[in-house]
Amino acid sequence: MLKEGERLEPLGKGIRVIVSDEHKFWTDTILLADFAKPKRKETACELGSGCGAIPLIWCRSDSPKSITAVEIQENACSMLQRSIELNHLSDRITVINSDMGELDGKVTMSSYDLVVCNPPYKAAGTGILNPVASHQIARHELSCTTDDIMSAAEKLLKYSGRICMCQRPERLSDIITSMREHHIEPKRLRFVQQRPGKAPKLFLIEGRFGGKPCGLITEPVLFIEKEGGDFSDEMISIYGSYKEDYI
Repeated sequence: MLKEGERLEPLGKGIRVIVSDEHKFWTDTILLADFAKPKRKETACELGSGCGAIPLIWCRSDSPKSITAVEIQENACSMLQRSIELNHLSDRITVINSDMGELDGKVTMSSYDLVVCNPPYKAAGTGILNPVASHQIARHELSCTTDDIMSAAEKLLKYSGRICMCQRPERLSDIITSMREHHIEPKRLRFVQQRPGKAPKLFLIEGRFGGKPCGLITEPVLFIEKEGGDFSDEMISIYGSYKEDYI
């Protein structure tokens, strides 16, 4: 089941995910999975699924009904497929090895209630490129841009379906502009701070396809830590739901 350089990470309630140094998940993955929580009978699609932590986290409960995990890197798809088999979830998660711009004919368009994406944080041409190719794809807009993500979401979502993402605060205007260019209206926004007194390091955003203009709700800040450096009560609650032995 495990190949050289791979290991198992627990996600709680007996669910485990295969990870490696190239393909793993971070705190923002956990926060996005929690922010985007699908409803019981919904169909969901993750764009750029990587090792597949988000679909596997969602499968700890009986929602959603089905999940399509889209990933361009073959080795990440292999890891996720083996995680699915390990957890006996082949009836709920389908892996598609594809560029998100080439999904026509591979999935049913205009059929998803929810699209989620943890995108590359750095715009093309900015920052220092990591020498590891998989890290470049995950961190820089090399294989997909914000517009690519919104274009794919526009085609995948049902009318009034939603897309949830996380991104760095300096990219907020890029995200909102791209959403509106693709008929997606931002409806929910939440900033994430390491602790009180620090500037936000991340934001979580939800947009609705075909949503009416305006009506954006800004939720209370999510603090990762308290003043003293311990995890906040909310973070303990979130981590406790997903990874019992993290803390």
